[in-house]
Amino acid sequence: MSQRIYLSPPHLSGEEVNFIKEALDTNWVAPAGPALGEFEKHIAKSNEVENCLVVSSGTAAIHLALIVLGVERGDEVICSTFTFSGSCNPIIYQSATPIFVDSEFQSWNMDPALLEQAIKDRLRLGKKPKAIIVVHLFGMPAQMDQVMEIAGRYQIPVIEDAAEALGSLYHDRSTGSIGDIGIYSFNGNKIITTSGGGAIVSNRKEWTDKARFLSSQSRSPVPYYQHEELGYNYQLSNISASIGLGQIKILQDRVKQRRRIFDFYTANLSSLGFSFQPEPPGVESNRWLTTVLLDSKTLKPEKLRVELEKKNIETRPLWKPMHLQPVFKDAPSYLNGVSESLFERGLCLPSGSNLSEGNLQFVVQSIKELIPK
Repeated sequence: MSQRIYLSPPHLSGEEVNFIKEALDTNWVAPAGPALGEFEKHIAKSNEVENCLVVSSGTAAIHLALIVLGVERGDEVICSTFTFSGSCNPIIYQSATPIFVDSEFQSWNMDPALLEQAIKDRLRLGKKPKAIIVVHLFGMPAQMDQVMEIAGRYQIPVIEDAAEALGSLYHDRSTGSIGDIGIYSFNGNKIITTSGGGAIVSNRKEWTDKARFLSSQSRSPVPYYQHEELGYNYQLSNISASIGLGQIKILQDRVKQRRRIFDFYTANLSSLGFSFQPEPPGVESNRWLTTVLLDSKTLKPEKLRVELEKKNIETRPLWKPMHLQPVFKDAPSYLNGVSESLFERGLCLPSGSNLSEGNLQFVVQSIKELIPK
């Protein structure tokens, strides 16, 4: 196939151009304007959370969340190890220490039993964790009831990293709305996009107000430029928010499309030795990326990736756990081998909501041709 099949490309609704034109016609092209407030209202309403601030990235949202929670030099923050580095890099920005916790096989997310073990161990060492960052991997909700119960018992706030999980549900609650603070990402490969961007949400207005102040260089409310604390240039532009307005309205359509793609892969590959990320009872993943585990005796993930690349099909290994990353080699970790096993055996398949039936058939047929007879 000459046309490349991407892993998760942007998928526009067609309405974005109208909102962008409105911003251009009214000259709202700076990092301010009416589209920002409207986009924030839509995010808050669709996720049933009271307050929302849109920012330049999901990583910026996590950074602001850590600052709002008072994380500073010498503190420790517990974080899922099976994730993208954007989940934990902001911990280092604050000169704090990440404490990595491994996954469970039920959802591939943070293991609640290991979470409690980590908390007890850090307390024994005299270091109470300042926050917990729990990730909803590839759109699959983590075991939030258990995580929140444990966090509540030890009085540790939870940052819910729903960067990959906008539109996912955990017992009828939107991911991102369950923790003390939630974050989303609108990067170009996410289920909806503003080309780049993110959001921080919370039911505590003082937290989102503080994050809003910090995100605009912490400028004091006086006529001249005065800064009494360190600020950041984390604002989202009105143009980007205009794109978001055209995207947020079709979020549920995109979730349905991604779930149909997942169903197509499972129907065609399950009998061939492929297994898929489980969906525990009571949750509904947005299936941002369809991920598979391969029987290593039959076909190695890297072999499959390389061969599909020759056919212009983009795939990607599962996240390399953070405790295996050279930059975090000295960070304390609480491990059970789950994330390493998943990384070694797994691959992300093309999952864009604009994939045609022909694209999907071509991907599946290409995979079938590589399976030893």
